[in-house]
Amino acid sequence: MPLTISWYTEPAMTNDKMMLARKAAAEFTGTGFLLAAVVGSGIAAETLSEDVGLQLFQNAFATAGVLAALILTFGVVSGAHFNPVVTLAERVFGTIDTQTAVAYVIAQTSGGIIGVIVANLMFDLPAVDWSTKDRSAGHLVFAEVIATLGLLLVIFGVVRSGKSSVVAFSVAGYIGGAYYFTSSTSFANPAVTIARTFSDTFAGIEPASAPGFIAAQLAGTVIGLAVISFIWPEK
Repeated sequence: MPLTISWYTEPAMTNDKMMLARKAAAEFTGTGFLLAAVVGSGIAAETLSEDVGLQLFQNAFATAGVLAALILTFGVVSGAHFNPVVTLAERVFGTIDTQTAVAYVIAQTSGGIIGVIVANLMFDLPAVDWSTKDRSAGHLVFAEVIATLGLLLVIFGVVRSGKSSVVAFSVAGYIGGAYYFTSSTSFANPAVTIARTFSDTFAGIEPASAPGFIAAQLAGTVIGLAVISFIWPEK
């Protein structure tokens, strides 16, 4: 009898592990391409124009377009978080378990770093070129609180309003706009913040500035969780 039970339960366990591996792979790949887009388009923008405003527009436009495409591509597999704060929020709301959340965060962070390295190499730069762009000013850190709060409100507001089919375009539109209305250009993502330290280019952030951004993003997440729970209570 024990052998029979083992025979029937093991495939289910294997399937669960395979599903988690697929989801983590989707998060790794999606976040990698997102960071390749963020950093690569920034490098291209610096090459194509000396106008900083135009450079920012090109960077924002490319990032928003690629982000929408990636959410549509990987959303059916992993939910297309590509962002530890989104994963944290989903864990707090109980829509994913701890094991999945940890796997996602690891995949997002490592995928983002690989994406930046790929972008550097595509433009004939050193694979790792630590950023020297100082983003430690208080107003920039504050902007990250607002950027992250807004991102979470858009994601969960759209989903809880029953409009999941347009979440990709809503998130992409928000990120594209937040490049301009926030002084920090809206990183709103710890994995993105860490990864962008690996490139001393338009989209970079020096390693010393990253902890402040990440702390601000986590603060924005805490506020966002409270606001989401109040405005869109789960039924």
